[in-house]
Amino acid sequence: MPAMATTIQVSADLLKELKKRKLFEKESYEDVIWGIIEDTMELSDETKRDIEKAEAEIKAGKFYTHEEVKKKLGF
Repeated sequence: MPAMATTIQVSADLLKELKKRKLFEKESYEDVIWGIIEDTMELSDETKRDIEKAEAEIKAGKFYTHEEVKKKLGF
């Protein structure tokens, strides 16, 4: 779908909040808004399964601590 531009009116407070949410200076407001929308979207079934699998692995003790990884890598 081709990009379409439009202008929207937002309050000064909202603009300030959007600026705070930028991950980097040149990030577009569209990217910031999509990020916010994505945060409220339902997780896919695959993602839910991956989370369940990861939680089960943690409960089973199948993980490394940060300190163990640093030691293994020689840091």
